[in-house]
Amino acid sequence: MISIINYEAGNLTSVKRALDYLKIPNEITNDPQKILSSKAIIFPGVGAAGAAMSYLKKQTLDQTLKQAKKKSIPILGICLGCQVILDFSEEGNTKTLGLIKGKCKKFSLDLKENGIPINIPHMGWNQVQLHKECLLFEHIDSASEFYFVHSYYPDPHPEFIIGTTCYGLNFCSVLGQTGLWAVQFHPEKSGRPGLKLLENFYNFAWRRYNA
Repeated sequence: MISIINYEAGNLTSVKRALDYLKIPNEITNDPQKILSSKAIIFPGVGAAGAAMSYLKKQTLDQTLKQAKKKSIPILGICLGCQVILDFSEEGNTKTLGLIKGKCKKFSLDLKENGIPINIPHMGWNQVQLHKECLLFEHIDSASEFYFVHSYYPDPHPEFIIGTTCYGLNFCSVLGQTGLWAVQFHPEKSGRPGLKLLENFYNFAWRRYNA
């Protein structure tokens, strides 16, 4: 069973629908016991860092996620979930979970590509350039594009950068280490490549659980 953490952030049902389509057992929950007994955790979300952290602390889910990391339960952060696993977010000057060293930064409003101003938030399809091997991307074509919607981007310690995307600047779009990953894009909205990424995550968790 994969636990989809419910912390009153948007996009939970989209993740659930994607997992249901893949016939992967899953449940949306904010119950710490269920989360800590699951095979894997998906930490998705759309919203503001401050509100997210307030709810996580209120429900002690911040401590639940830290315990899950200590227990080596596989975790996948998505979008807002990718941002708040870092130490700090510029969105509301918010202290975040600190599961991975780094901070979340705001896109500058004067960014340009080929001399032309670009829109913020970053919304649309872009490629990911991998800088190191990552099993999440096994059997996914390197030219695949993924769907992004965000005004802030993760800036982790260099050792945790797995992949980058170019939008006015090269920013980290995949980060983490084996068993604790996060992506700035939305795999659940990224067609076949995104579904394959979710399947790869589940397969890793299944192998670990049955080892």
